[in-house]
This record gives sequence, structure tokens and C-alpha cells, in this order.
Amino acid sequence: MNRRISDWRGLRVWLTGASSGIGAALAEVLIRRGARVAVSARRAEPLDAFVQRHGAQALAMPLDVTDADAWVQARDRVLAAWGGIDLVVFLAASWRPTRAWELDAAEARSTMETNVVGVTNGLACLLPGLLRDGGGVALVSSVAGYRGLPQALTYGPTKAALINLAEVLYLDLVPRGVNVHLVNPGFVRTPLTERNTFPMPGLMEPEAAAERILRGIERGRFEIAFPKRLIWPLKLLRILPYWLYLPLVRRGTGA
Repeated sequence: MNRRISDWRGLRVWLTGASSGIGAALAEVLIRRGARVAVSARRAEPLDAFVQRHGAQALAMPLDVTDADAWVQARDRVLAAWGGIDLVVFLAASWRPTRAWELDAAEARSTMETNVVGVTNGLACLLPGLLRDGGGVALVSSVAGYRGLPQALTYGPTKAALINLAEVLYLDLVPRGVNVHLVNPGFVRTPLTERNTFPMPGLMEPEAAAERILRGIERGRFEIAFPKRLIWPLKLLRILPYWLYLPLVRRGTGA
């Protein structure tokens, strides 16, 4: 499995999607544990405020993850400041509850570019250095990527893609000294989940989710999935044949 982390002090961690939600909470927890943290998102204001609170321990790196050239420029700035990167956590994501009759091609493309292309842009930019110097990557997917679910028409496929991508990365990279983590949260209270109009079982606060993620990384786990009360039923559903799965989900969700 992955190498364990026993001490975050001095480690250089880069977070995308860090202006709010899990990313912002994760940045704060890492700072408290002594890591140096670079935060990226489209909006510069929350990133600048983070640096003002934490000084030389933090870097603000405004970034549109869908722009491959912007990734290169941001990477060069991080390397100029710190000389290396120990862990990159890909959190940037887009979500809107969508049913099939609401499909909009432009919105679907935007979701895929943020949730999937943004990650591959970052990987293409950063993997040569990680393979040379060591380090790790963590892809934040979702339990929505396990199987098809109502209202996740565009979001679910992107998260399924990240699960598959993380599995392939693990097989390729761990033997070459690069840690690979897959994070599959359930419902976490964020600006994205505030759009949901349905019940969210096991809803967690971002700070609790951040602690779960770091605990899993510290232990060297590949998949870090939570909360258990939601994860295990979904993992069971994942192995059911379609003739059982589809009627169960339809009845259970009222779809």
C-alpha cells in the first residue's frame, strides 16, 4: 500500500478547490499540523485571506484547473517558493442536481472539464516531478461515482471516471514511489451540497471530513471513504446485479 505519514511538519501540500468546503477545512487542519499549504481556486479573495492568517506557511495560487497552461505557471511558482511538492489533493469540483430531461450540453461539458479534465491537467503537469522526487496525489471523488444515482446525471459519471483513474494511477505509480489516494466522501455540508433538495443521510461538517481524509492518508490507505453508515450500504449495492439494483434504487429514492 501507500507509505504512511507520521508527521506533517514541513511537508509541502497543494490543494485545489480550497476556497470553501472540504478544501478550505483541509487547509486549516494541515496548517495546524505544521504543513506548508498552497491553496488554489478560481476566487482569489478566500485564498488571500488564508495567507493573511497564516503568513509564510501558506501560499495563495489562484487557478482555473481547466487551463493547462495555468497549471504550469502555478507549479513553477510553488517550486520557486518551496523547491518541491510532497502531496497534491485534487478537490475542485462542480455539481448541480440534474435529471435526464434537464440535460444541458454546455453545462455537462463544463462539469466534465472541471471534475475530470482539471485533474488530468494537473497530473500531466505534476507527475514528472513527483516521479523524480517522490510524493503523492489524492483524488477526491464521491460515493456518487460508485453506481448510477438519480439527480447525478453529469456529476456521477465524472466521479466514476475519477475512481477508475485513481485505480490506474495506483497500479502505475505506487511501485515507482508515488502515493495514490482515492477519497470518496458521502454528504458533506458545503456550498455544493446546499443545492440538494433531497435528504442527505450521514451529513458531515467539512472539518470532520478533513480529519477523516488526513487520518486515511496518514495510515497509507488507498480508498478513504466515509461515513461508514452510508458507505457500506452503497458498497453492497455496488455488487448487486442490475435486475436487483435498479428497482431497489428507484424505490429507495422515489425516482
